[in-house]
Amino acid sequence: MEEQQSPRRRGSVRKPEGTSTAEVNDFSVMRKKPDERKTHIYLVRKGAGIYLSLPQNSLTIYDEKTSNVRSIRYCPNEPSIFVDEQSQNALREQIVFRNGILAVPHTKPNLVAFMNAHPSNAANGGNLFYLMDNQKTAEEEVDVEFKIHEAVGMVREKPISDLLPVALYLGIDINQDNMGIKRELVREAKSNPDKFMKMFDNPSVKTRSAIIQASDFQILDSRADGMYWYDTGRLIVSTPAGMDSVDVMTRFCLTEKGAPVYEQIVSQLTGIA
Repeated sequence: MEEQQSPRRRGSVRKPEGTSTAEVNDFSVMRKKPDERKTHIYLVRKGAGIYLSLPQNSLTIYDEKTSNVRSIRYCPNEPSIFVDEQSQNALREQIVFRNGILAVPHTKPNLVAFMNAHPSNAANGGNLFYLMDNQKTAEEEVDVEFKIHEAVGMVREKPISDLLPVALYLGIDINQDNMGIKRELVREAKSNPDKFMKMFDNPSVKTRSAIIQASDFQILDSRADGMYWYDTGRLIVSTPAGMDSVDVMTRFCLTEKGAPVYEQIVSQLTGIA
């Protein structure tokens, strides 16, 4: 008797021979277009308080279309913000920031136009308020996250010999175990990734680290009034009042006059190692 085949399930797709599941299920993801009917958010720069009324008296702007200076005002029932295009019965309305925020929906295009044209808008050189740019904010946040990831990656990937000068420069105790040093470096990387990454190419970092090490190993004698050779007590460079001797010595070693001194310091440190 012939074996009966079970009927195929409705909607099932028979996979061609030699074709993987990934090939059968492959498709392009489609996205909807962003809704352009967005709400415009305007923020007061500083010292807003709970209630701030936006000045509207005697406002004029330069109109690029007509090449003329024109008066503007916000009247809800008028299609234009220009006074010379408004009716005689136009009624001006007060514009109020509450807790430093003014939200303008897309249904008020004349108010959006007025806010964007207002002389106090930061985009026009003003210093009272600005338009919050969600797209720009998102890009900035993503950029910061990428930089943090890159900075932390440097701590993970660089050899400890490259990390120690930066750790010394930042005042981190380098006598602890490697993971302890890296943990503190990761904190620094996250707090200011841009500054942290630039330290690895900054000659001041390596120079300062060498001077700190030379002081620790009694090659240099750091005093309030200057930096001295530890063995002879001879002054290398004087420190002005109110300044740090290590900082002064670092800048000195980066000069043409101080370069031979720095070479001698490095030579003595290498001899100890």
